[in-house]
Amino acid sequence: MLIYKKIVLICIVTACSFNVIGQKVTASFTSAASAASFSGKVFLYLSKDSKSPKDEMVGVYKFPCFSVTVKNVRPNEKVIFDDAAIFYPVVLSDIERGEYHVQVVWDRNEGGRSIGDSPGNMYNESVVVKLTKNTSQVFDIVCNKVIKEQPFVETQYIKEMKAPSALLTTFYKRSITVNAAILLPKEYFDQPARKFPVLYWISGYGGDYHAYSGREDKSAPIDTTPCIRVFLDGNCPGGHSVYANSDNNGPWGDALTKELIPSVEKTYRTNTARLLTGHSSGGWTVLWLQTHYPKLFLACWSSSPDPVDFRSFQQIDLYSDKNMFYGKDSSLRMAGTIAGRFPWIMMKNMYAMEHVISRGEQMHSFNFVFSTRNSDGTPRSLCNDVTGDIDPVTVERWKNYDISLYVRTNWQQLKPDLQGKIRVSVGNQDNFLLNYPVHLLDDEMKKIDAGFVFGYYPGDHFTVSTPEYRTGGYQFLQQKYNESGIKN
Repeated sequence: MLIYKKIVLICIVTACSFNVIGQKVTASFTSAASAASFSGKVFLYLSKDSKSPKDEMVGVYKFPCFSVTVKNVRPNEKVIFDDAAIFYPVVLSDIERGEYHVQVVWDRNEGGRSIGDSPGNMYNESVVVKLTKNTSQVFDIVCNKVIKEQPFVETQYIKEMKAPSALLTTFYKRSITVNAAILLPKEYFDQPARKFPVLYWISGYGGDYHAYSGREDKSAPIDTTPCIRVFLDGNCPGGHSVYANSDNNGPWGDALTKELIPSVEKTYRTNTARLLTGHSSGGWTVLWLQTHYPKLFLACWSSSPDPVDFRSFQQIDLYSDKNMFYGKDSSLRMAGTIAGRFPWIMMKNMYAMEHVISRGEQMHSFNFVFSTRNSDGTPRSLCNDVTGDIDPVTVERWKNYDISLYVRTNWQQLKPDLQGKIRVSVGNQDNFLLNYPVHLLDDEMKKIDAGFVFGYYPGDHFTVSTPEYRTGGYQFLQQKYNESGIKN
């Protein structure tokens, strides 16, 4: 028996030794990148396909990734990625052999949505390494680059707005501005005495107002009426702020309405008519703003919004279902589809990758907005990242952001300022199954005679925006502007 126990012990020690011997990646940063020590998370990205894996969208694009948390690492001091690192999909020594493009990012979390593109973060230009069966391989990655703040080039019709926010500065304890691209119509210069309505136009997840930098675009009319467009992207360290006040992202709704909008109206010739439109996460945003600041905005057109009724959150009923990864028949749940039917992105993979890349990505973006804040400063997760079990305590908190529930619960107070002010449109084959919660909202609004307009069109999340689709949305906004009686 004693000999048997010794053999078992030797086998355990040997197995552990092999685990330790597996491939390693060491990472360091030069004093040119930073003279100060670093504390925080360090991320390792590998891809056989993408030459810049740090810039890929997590979950939509699947690739091996790893993270470690470090304290007081000095310039040129090495940190180690091995099988002890947090991983996706497998530990480092078990990933598929072959050549990989490799990047490391040191996340200072000083602003910016994507870890791989946040100003101040240190990184390396992509290098190629070849993993073989040799388990003693060690690859050294030296980071000598720093992500710079992206400049904005103004043109005659495109201007940058960076409104200082005392509210967000207090929350983040560093200077914060609410940013936007301002698109002016031709008539702004042709008719110097004229005042214009403002269309606040919010991007979907991942959009960036810098897309308008250096462009010569003029603002298009609402339908027939020239307007000033304010393009808001919603990016924040937690993902998309959706301009909702939250425990984790801070008071973005109040910052927009109390700080940015007054700055716009002080700087440009506006006539106090404020309208809203947006697609995807931007579509959810405009519904949130219209329902929570109904006196401030004349009307909104919401296009393919993120889930507006949490009884269908990617077809998961958060109030009765128990697991985000598996259906009652044990099938894997879809986060994204092709044409609303065929699996493209699985919920389990999304959460598994975001367990490693732990901020700024889509599923955690919902946590940052809807969840309460943990004692360590992280948002409480809707579900267990490993098992998918839904946390009922978090669901109770999320109820505050269920737009359908909010409107029907508070309709008598909202009705005088909200009746008939909303249009929602969506594709019948939405890739992210967003047509299902829209139908639920539609049914509920009919019950209370809210006067909201709903439109359903051929197409998916990316192909639905046909001329007919856009015309319907802008004509609705034009109608509401005409009904307001506000003069140019």
